[in-house]
Amino acid sequence: MLVAEDDEGLGEVLARGLREQGYVVDLVPDGEAAAAYLRFYQYEVAVVDWRMPRLSGLDLVQKLRRNGTATPVLMLTARDTPADRIAGLDAGADDYLVKPFDFGELLARIRALQRRPPVSQAPRIKIGEVEFDPAAREVLVRGERPAFTSTELGILEILMRRSPGVADRRSIAQHVWDNEADAFGSNTIDVHLARLRSKLAGAGVRIETVRGVGYRIIPA
Repeated sequence: MLVAEDDEGLGEVLARGLREQGYVVDLVPDGEAAAAYLRFYQYEVAVVDWRMPRLSGLDLVQKLRRNGTATPVLMLTARDTPADRIAGLDAGADDYLVKPFDFGELLARIRALQRRPPVSQAPRIKIGEVEFDPAAREVLVRGERPAFTSTELGILEILMRRSPGVADRRSIAQHVWDNEADAFGSNTIDVHLARLRSKLAGAGVRIETVRGVGYRIIPA
């Protein structure tokens, strides 16, 4: 999930709430950063504020659609006139939510966008005999469904999405923990990765430590 919101407090609240629901979240403060993330990473849904510095949400959506990016976009804005809603939807937004809003309604609208036909959903990610389904948030290991904690699932998802590239420790911390500082105490990340390695044993994958950088998952 990408959240583009220039209000730091609101952005942190949204990111924390979505992470508590099991989503991996990238939070960015402006439209240019959002455009860069959308070029390099694949998201199930982008939650985008209309008024942002550098590139507005409206201009961002128009740019995405011109470039053929089909990521579903939920527009957040305080602009609530019919003309504003029409402008946002005509620019290419898939849904529109007026501030202030109920977080439960935001989640319901995100789920509705995730139920769109597969052409607009993230495909399953498969490495070796490990298969991750972003829509169902399920992992198959050798055809079975072992139990993963939400933290393990979050780490595995970012590793699989970035593969064969490296996920640095800070990115993992920001994606999976509400307070990234919590991830750096008592080798927390290393403990969770050790458990992941154990659960993925014999599944044709290897989680490598890239010294001084982070981790990556590749076929064994």
